[in-house]
Amino acid sequence: MESCKQRTLNRIVARTIRPPLLISRVKNTMNQDNFTKYQLIRCQSRYLFYGDRYMKNIIHRLLAVVLILLVFTCSLARAEDLWELDQKRNQLIGYMLENALPAAHYTHKKMDETLSVAVFNLYLKQLDYQKRFLLSSDVEVLRTFAPDIGANLQHGTSVLPETAYNIMQERIAQVERLVDEIMATSFNVTIDEVYETDPEKMDYAKDLPELKDRWRKIMKEQVIYKRLELEEDQKTEKVKSSDAELWDKATAKEGQIFKDFFVRLHQEKLQDHYDRFFNAIARAYGPHTDYFPPELREQFDIEMRGNLEGVGAILRDENGFNKVVSLVPGGPAAKQGMLQAEDILLQIAENGANPVDISGMRPNDAAQLIRGPKGTKILLTVKKPDGTKKVIPITRDVVEIEETFVKSSLLDAPDGGKIGYIMIPSFYRDFEKTNNGEDARNATDDTRTAIREVTKSNPEGMILDLRNDGGGSLIDAVDITGMFIKSGPVVQVKDSSGQVHVLSDDNDNIEYSGPLVVLVNKFSASASEVVAAALQDYKRAIIVGDDFTYGKGTVQNIINLNNNLRPEALAEFGDLGVLKLTTQKFYRISGGSTQNRGFAPDVVLPSLFHHLQSGEKYLDYSLAWDQIGPADYVTFSGVPYNIDIVRTMSEKRVGQDPDFQAIAKEAKLAKERGMQTAVSLNVADVRERMEVERKEKTSLSGQLRSSQAGQYGSDLLSGAGGKDLDKDHSFSWQAELQKDPYVRESINILVDI
Repeated sequence: MESCKQRTLNRIVARTIRPPLLISRVKNTMNQDNFTKYQLIRCQSRYLFYGDRYMKNIIHRLLAVVLILLVFTCSLARAEDLWELDQKRNQLIGYMLENALPAAHYTHKKMDETLSVAVFNLYLKQLDYQKRFLLSSDVEVLRTFAPDIGANLQHGTSVLPETAYNIMQERIAQVERLVDEIMATSFNVTIDEVYETDPEKMDYAKDLPELKDRWRKIMKEQVIYKRLELEEDQKTEKVKSSDAELWDKATAKEGQIFKDFFVRLHQEKLQDHYDRFFNAIARAYGPHTDYFPPELREQFDIEMRGNLEGVGAILRDENGFNKVVSLVPGGPAAKQGMLQAEDILLQIAENGANPVDISGMRPNDAAQLIRGPKGTKILLTVKKPDGTKKVIPITRDVVEIEETFVKSSLLDAPDGGKIGYIMIPSFYRDFEKTNNGEDARNATDDTRTAIREVTKSNPEGMILDLRNDGGGSLIDAVDITGMFIKSGPVVQVKDSSGQVHVLSDDNDNIEYSGPLVVLVNKFSASASEVVAAALQDYKRAIIVGDDFTYGKGTVQNIINLNNNLRPEALAEFGDLGVLKLTTQKFYRISGGSTQNRGFAPDVVLPSLFHHLQSGEKYLDYSLAWDQIGPADYVTFSGVPYNIDIVRTMSEKRVGQDPDFQAIAKEAKLAKERGMQTAVSLNVADVRERMEVERKEKTSLSGQLRSSQAGQYGSDLLSGAGGKDLDKDHSFSWQAELQKDPYVRESINILVDI
């Protein structure tokens, strides 16, 4: 009977070297666990034009097979897992992606060698971005597959995920044994040594001893932090533990976390690797092009669920990390204020339970851990953009959809007048109801209602707050812009064929014609950038905020891979998932794209986010900025102002404002901390650094907390429908909103003009 290893060898070798290279015979000798000899007999002459490079790659790949079989064992259970995998289904998905992406994506990029290398680089990042498992020799073996990923997809011969799966499984088992050895010894926490925490600044380990030393430093850092946390916690306890007991507790707790971590890693399936490989293929076309297997479809609408018991944080996989993309306005995390966009989630713990390390965990799985019954407490260990680690306690609550709608209020101006305030958290629209001809709640109707409610008090000016608004419906972006202009073009949209369509507001009615300030920040993206940029081009509003907006100037569509499949094929292969891909690009009416660069406000204020490398231009393979001809439009003349004078007056106030001074100070400190990626593993140094950070945060906490009041506040004076909310909460929120330095400076700018 053919052995498990023999079958695996035959399968991998045959699929690795064909086509275009055809093999008449692969002769090999199996000696228990070792494959020691291979021989290529001949290849058909018509494929010789591939030349030396191709032959070299083939030899490297066969060496990869040798390496796998020399180094890695092949248990019967794993072999059965390989055979149970529906390879035909994966071949079909790969073939569909290879054909659909070049045809339908905005760029029409071909699946050539350059793109194949991009796919490999993205897949490698998802595989082991933190460089904690793979050796440099493993990476070189895998890299030999890179140039021909596209050709292999076309012919249904992709074995990169399978090869990577086998290598990773063995390395995980080896590292687990290394970790057990490390945890059986004690750490010297008084010697001076450092650990580099930025994967971009380190290489893959050359051998297992170097990998073991890397893990020793990883674990030492974790144990030191846990030891100092326990020391801080016991300050409020009556019974004190000794120094030795605290170290034992810290080591035991971290040891259990690592054990649980490896249990989860061993649950990885080969299909998980194929799904990540397919997503890497999509991401090579751009950061907003994704493949979603059936079980991850929930990511499409998780932020729009009406009764989601959790913390209200939207996650995205970025190089194997779970990064917070945005917070749901009014959700528990937004109200609590400590968790912010760009934070990386490291561990999740139920109150009182051991944390779960979520490194490498898919966002959907991490979200499952975060969710839980209303009223229960969860502890999130996060890494801030400046490199500091924080444990954030959040009480779960029901994230109501009502909290994500447009909200409004009236604020006091210094001269005794009133200023209208409208916050649009997203450009939402229920397209299903719209398409069915039903009344569907949308941002346009709610914004119109809010404007009319606020203008009843005849305000001196109005603030449109688009901070942290990640976008949404382009229809609503156009209609809402039209509420502040008489009529005219709002945005230009270019499709993949090069045709430009101008989307215009054709309604001559203006809902509000007075002074207007639009607040933005680095997380204002897509549709919110369309609105703010159009109002800037028309000179209708003064844009105030961070130095640049996010820079997402593209439109995505969904392709259901099950469409056009014959019923019998669908029955055989099951759900193939969906493909989200970029099909259009936004351009301002002045001609420039918002893509990649975003755009600069008229008045730039100090921001905690200035140092963050956050935005489209920092994402892998994002589409470039370009420009087209301007649309035909006439600037607004209803509110004349000199922007240079406005900017000068604002700069003078901001320079004397203690809140903005505190924000600028913290931004500078955060930038400095973010550059210090090599951390000391001397416990005295770590304690000193934690104490310094604690004092800095304490001195700045008041100013920083008030600066977030308008960005995520939910207990507002009135809802979009004019519904009165809880008065005690609304006035409390209104008081906090009045203290928000960005809102306060916006009020001052409105008074100036």
